[in-house]
Amino acid sequence: VQLAESGGGLVQPGGSLRLSCAASGFRLVDYAIGWFRQAPGKEREGVSCITSDGNTDYADSVKGRCTISRDNAKNTVYLQTNNLKHGDAAVYFCAACISKCGSGDGTWGRGTQVTVSS
Repeated sequence: VQLAESGGGLVQPGGSLRLSCAASGFRLVDYAIGWFRQAPGKEREGVSCITSDGNTDYADSVKGRCTISRDNAKNTVYLQTNNLKHGDAAVYFCAACISKCGSGDGTWGRGTQVTVSS
């Protein structure tokens, strides 16, 4: 049972990035999946979550700029972020959420680094 994030990198302010969270050993559609991020010196925060029914939720800091989606055939959840800001720079993780969307109480990936710099 594993999650693997990809798609991070260096992007200029105002740019866009799509992160991927691929699952192996279980079906993503059976769980709520959350995206979280942690910047140096800051606490980890929830960014977005998608339930098994496809309902979505976003942190206020990314609302209107982020879209979470799931491709059941590819067993992958995506996080599209537009108009990236310096404050979005962090290591982004995806995690299965067992008790509720955003709980992060299931399997975690190892993270992917997002750097926002001109």
